[in-house]
Amino acid sequence: MITYSIYNNKKSCQWVTFVHGAGGSSSIWFKQIREFQKHFNVLLLDLRGHGDSNSKIKKTFKQKYTFKSIANDVLEVLDHLQIKSSHFVGISLGTIVIRQLAEMHPNRVKSMIMGGAILKMNFRSQILMRLGNIFKYVLPYLVLYKFFAFVIMPNRNHKQSRLLFINEAKKLYQKEFIRWFKLTAEINSVLKWFRQQELNIPTFYVMGEEDYMFLPSVKKVVEKHYKSSKLFVIEKCGHVVNVEQSTIFNKEVILFIQSN
Repeated sequence: MITYSIYNNKKSCQWVTFVHGAGGSSSIWFKQIREFQKHFNVLLLDLRGHGDSNSKIKKTFKQKYTFKSIANDVLEVLDHLQIKSSHFVGISLGTIVIRQLAEMHPNRVKSMIMGGAILKMNFRSQILMRLGNIFKYVLPYLVLYKFFAFVIMPNRNHKQSRLLFINEAKKLYQKEFIRWFKLTAEINSVLKWFRQQELNIPTFYVMGEEDYMFLPSVKKVVEKHYKSSKLFVIEKCGHVVNVEQSTIFNKEVILFIQSN
């Protein structure tokens, strides 16, 4: 089982589960824990190969990684803790894991908060993926990861987020990075399906105004999925909205969850 942490609120029966992105860990939510615990029970996860799940289970998962298998890791924790349903907050690739879980078990997902959501790989991100596939066995993974981080978060005000994810990525292993990178082989078909299918689950997209790689596609999907989806764009903010503009992120997300 992947590693998890719990922050209880004895006055609430509501759960909020946080899912980080590739290369991160549960530590990226350090600016959320205190505020969310005031209102909800909080569950933090370290996805397979990340954070404290790294050394603990790195030998367990030798099979090919898929979004379904990673979503099942999350489901296993919910079952273990006897959490029947939860609100989910994700960042970057973690939003894909949440959406995959909602596809498989919609009754377990009360709402989805998608920070820096990835719904389509634009031309620049497609080029990044191809370069990564060419060099993933040649270059040290940190070289690739630093390059990706800089392309996705290029501005000066993105520096904190960029360094945070790079420092977390240092805890990965080369083989673990490659396993996760191979997920890109299925990402286009998965995202295409997500864009086409609207789930009857309240969904809140929180995007940075400067998230130039992923914001345009999110805007289009929200227009199409207007029955269930809302979009909030944070000014002067990049991809990792929960870190760069944590005060605004916390306020808007808590309000959204309380309204559902």
